[in-house]
Amino acid sequence: MKLEKITLGETGSFSSLFLDYLAQKEELKAFYNQFPTPDVFGKLIEERNFNSDKRQVLADELTRQYEGLTLDQSVQNNIESLRSDNTFTITTGHQLNIFTGPLYFIYKILTVINACNDLKKQYPDQNFVPVYWMASEDHDFEEINNFSLFGKKYTWESDQSGAVGRFNPNGLSKVLEELPEAIELFEKAYKEQNTLADAARYYVNELFGKYGVVVVDADCKALKNQFKEVIKEEIEVHKSNELAESTSSRLADLGYKSQIFSREINLFYLQEASRERIVRKGDQYEVLNTGEELTSDKLDTLVEESPDCFSPNVVLRPLYQEIILPNLAYVGGPAEIAYWLQLKGIFDHYNTTFPALMPRNFAMVINKATQKKIVKNGLDTAMLFKDSHDIKAAYVDKMAESSFTLDDEKSELNTFFDKLKSKASEIDGSLEGYIGSENAKMLKTLDNIEKRLKKSEERKHETALGQIDGIKEKLFPGGGLQERKDNFLNFYLNNPNFIEELKDQFDPFDFRFHVLIDE
Repeated sequence: MKLEKITLGETGSFSSLFLDYLAQKEELKAFYNQFPTPDVFGKLIEERNFNSDKRQVLADELTRQYEGLTLDQSVQNNIESLRSDNTFTITTGHQLNIFTGPLYFIYKILTVINACNDLKKQYPDQNFVPVYWMASEDHDFEEINNFSLFGKKYTWESDQSGAVGRFNPNGLSKVLEELPEAIELFEKAYKEQNTLADAARYYVNELFGKYGVVVVDADCKALKNQFKEVIKEEIEVHKSNELAESTSSRLADLGYKSQIFSREINLFYLQEASRERIVRKGDQYEVLNTGEELTSDKLDTLVEESPDCFSPNVVLRPLYQEIILPNLAYVGGPAEIAYWLQLKGIFDHYNTTFPALMPRNFAMVINKATQKKIVKNGLDTAMLFKDSHDIKAAYVDKMAESSFTLDDEKSELNTFFDKLKSKASEIDGSLEGYIGSENAKMLKTLDNIEKRLKKSEERKHETALGQIDGIKEKLFPGGGLQERKDNFLNFYLNNPNFIEELKDQFDPFDFRFHVLIDE
């Protein structure tokens, strides 16, 4: 693959907050700890005190979660290494989208793999474990129940409810039957595993196990036991809401919109088939949409005996992650980086180290057929990110045998009417308005002629302009970035080395857009 890179700003696809973070704008520095360059990880390692007992609990729980899977030696070594004080994690997280969801899921994991490899070279006395954190407690089924393959959308219909990680994946058999060909990886994942979380762990292990990626499912009692004090304070004091709103207000004063919105209590009550908000109701608490009411004493007992009944929402989930992992950096997309910037006050309150916020790799893959059309039509990489109308206009301008614009003629017309106005003013000043009106009419006529000339020129290049539309739809399906729409199977089915080739090209500390061209 040939690699080209352009700045994220040139793509026109990212928020001002994210771009300003990348630019390390001074006014944003109060909202994070360290900007993720390789050199700052030495300081992050010094800051990151992680209890040895927590390490044992984490390694034991991961060993339990991986029971029954065939593990690459690198995964086994990484899980065991988490027991040692010189081992740290680099983490990314994502929803349990079926069939991995959009391409950027793959990009996230490759970023943490390469980051760990680079850091090991710079800090050889430390160990760095790439972690994929499953959003197994998420309950937004509609966000994960579909994916796009070769331009067709496949959807999983299910009446299951609650945390999606607990869903039975066998209902995906119908989707598997609809695919253009059988894919053994997902046949085994969805037909042989008991839950959607188990299925995701299986296919991530199959795809990335050789690189040592460790999958964490935090929906378990052993890990939630370490989060009990936060759960108690959240129920009784609601401190996270105050801190998150204060930070969000400061960001708003700088002109940035909030990515997430805090609640009075940022916890859900998690049961086998439901995940509902806990709200205060007078002296008691209510679980929304269930009619269930809980006293303070009942909640205290639940926290002590069954902390796995509580699930942090997006405001507290990052804190939970950092409490149970010896983590140095979180790898995420622009929306994730934005909402983490709203949370540093919460980390400070709980004396928990705020990780470096590391943008994932961003990329677009151009296959041979599409690249051939790009070259044929004289397009360059940066031009591909422009609006289709602008690309076609530039192409027609470039290819026109003679100019179809009438700028010179309009200028001459305006000069003529200016002289006419001057002459008329000497005779009858009231005629200036009439002359100006006639001038405008003539300019409009020239505009119409110009449009007709342009249309005639476009007809000469109809085939090429159609190809440009095809290129844009291929690389920007539905008008969005390829990585947010297409599934990795679009490339992997024809090229089993696709993931390895991406890994070789990605630079985790180069925060530019990677354009990968298959030649």
